[in-house]
Amino acid sequence: MTDANPTSATGREPHTPNTLPISAIESLCSDVEANVSRVIVGHDDAIEHVITAILGRGHVLLDDVPGVGKTMLARSLARSVDCRFRRVQFTPDLLPADVTGVNVFNQKTREFEFNEGPVFANVVLGDEINRAPPKTQSALLEAMAEQQVTVDGTTRELPDPFTVIATQNAVEPNQTYELPFAEVDRFMKKLTLGYPDADEETELLGRAVGHHPIDSLEPVTDLETLVRARETVAGVRVEEPIREYATRLAGYTREHAEIGVSPRATISLLRAAQARAVTDGREYVIPDDVQTEAPVVLSHRIKTDSRDRDGASVVEDALEYVRVT
Repeated sequence: MTDANPTSATGREPHTPNTLPISAIESLCSDVEANVSRVIVGHDDAIEHVITAILGRGHVLLDDVPGVGKTMLARSLARSVDCRFRRVQFTPDLLPADVTGVNVFNQKTREFEFNEGPVFANVVLGDEINRAPPKTQSALLEAMAEQQVTVDGTTRELPDPFTVIATQNAVEPNQTYELPFAEVDRFMKKLTLGYPDADEETELLGRAVGHHPIDSLEPVTDLETLVRARETVAGVRVEEPIREYATRLAGYTREHAEIGVSPRATISLLRAAQARAVTDGREYVIPDDVQTEAPVVLSHRIKTDSRDRDGASVVEDALEYVRVT
């Protein structure tokens, strides 16, 4: 496919007052990555994936064993942006109202007043989300899908931007609850960090044994800049051949798995590809963007009927056998 010209007739990147030039977004991403790397060692790909998810208006699920830096990654990313950040520690006794908020009767005014829950923030960290029962987990469904919550029949808008970064404990199956498939589908990306290698762990120990570097981490950008960057990403061109390619990838998963990816997944794939294009300095999506994002965007949304074949295998085969035209 022939690449289009990414600049305007004047030779400058086209943008409106509500957007950010692509070159500025590249610098923004580099600054955030460098800031987070002061805390997180050896997970540059994961950091980049989370940043592109935020730019693409998506949510992220970090799934791994305890102690590899999932929560610290989420916290350091939130601290890198001067925005409202809230953390929810999911436990078996957590109630939906503890997440969304609750109406409380004011004795002085003789009226009910709404006390906002921690979901009313720009970045929400759901720590060990699978320790809470499904009823409490489902409190995030409306928030993640529609950026709003409904309590006692009243719907309230959540802040813009709104991103959920959830961590999931990959061990202790008898002490955790499986996330509902509908909720998993609302996460744009599912990532794993893995253990650091020996050199990375040694470097990490040198940074964290004394005062932890996250204690001194300062923001490198603000909320307004992030909003403008997301507007730029939303305007990145996705031509028809790219849309058709994404559709064929989705179709392959539906034909070769018990449950394939949903249309929501295809939308998430293209939004992630838009963000990937911008971080590479382009205002248009190419097949490479789709192929880079597909494994982390699609795999967790697929169910197979074989223990020897998982969602990642289906996506790998789809990328191999589905042609780019």
